[in-house]
Amino acid sequence: ETMGIPENIDMMKKVILVTGGSGLIGKGIETVISSDKKEDEEWIFLSSKDANLLSEEETFAVFEKYKPTHVIHLAALVGGLFANMSRNSDFFRDNMKMNDNILEASHKNKVKKLVSCLSTCIFPDKTSYPIDETMVHNGPPHMSNFGYSYAKRMLDVQNKAYNEQHGCMFTSVIPCNVFGPHDNFNVLQGHVIPGLINKAYEAKKNGTAFEIWGTGSPLRQFIYSLDLAKLFIWVVREYTEIEPVILATDEADEVSIKDVAMMILEACDFKGEVKFLTDKSDGQFKKTASNAKLRKYLPEFKFVPTREAIKDTVDWYVANHDTARR
Repeated sequence: ETMGIPENIDMMKKVILVTGGSGLIGKGIETVISSDKKEDEEWIFLSSKDANLLSEEETFAVFEKYKPTHVIHLAALVGGLFANMSRNSDFFRDNMKMNDNILEASHKNKVKKLVSCLSTCIFPDKTSYPIDETMVHNGPPHMSNFGYSYAKRMLDVQNKAYNEQHGCMFTSVIPCNVFGPHDNFNVLQGHVIPGLINKAYEAKKNGTAFEIWGTGSPLRQFIYSLDLAKLFIWVVREYTEIEPVILATDEADEVSIKDVAMMILEACDFKGEVKFLTDKSDGQFKKTASNAKLRKYLPEFKFVPTREAIKDTVDWYVANHDTARR
């Protein structure tokens, strides 16, 4: 006897499954959701301990267990530049396999919406700037990590195919460079900001010089993981296009590597010597991604200022130094 409660009450509940839930973006979403959870939402954050998503059997089992109505697919096999360059076949096969398992499990379990995470490294190497969502497939990606990049591009292809053949609401987002608490602070494997934070921490502790590779002049777009989390949640709740949307800060908010380094040193209260290793290459000067499409939907969205976000990230790293990934 159901005591007069309509039996479809559970049918209305959203169960949102997040793969890669213990990573930088997953932890960001978990933090934001802890203060912005809707009554009809249940959020489940998976880590690699819960299921090996390379296994079709384990992927289907985890979908069977939680019966998600919505999925945010963040899990990926990633490595620093060096790992990517030496293992393009592994990165291609593993990411293709994992993505295929997630998409097929989402289709078979009638998931209402799947949002996958792409990366700005998937864009063509030779391109005009600013880059936008229509340019994803307009030429080969940078050859250093083409295995990973092509696997990520195939998510967009599969989203369109599942939509066309089965009517699935599968879409994707393309974030610019993300940073924040729970990042990987490994100098070789991690990205610019966490690597510099780790270097600043060590230089301060050991009384050594802080070294910046190159001149520090290249400009980059960085997005704080908690801002990206808010945008991801908006995409899950509101965005209805199959075409990807770039989640990036405004072009006016681009900062140079040097400025970012100085913000980090300020946040660390570092007073030592700063060295620019100008014999190291700078890489590309600018790689702007256009957020015009995002702004069309959310003209009022306010990003946390980079300086403040860096301070929060440095404080988190100092407080969690012993357990942080590095």
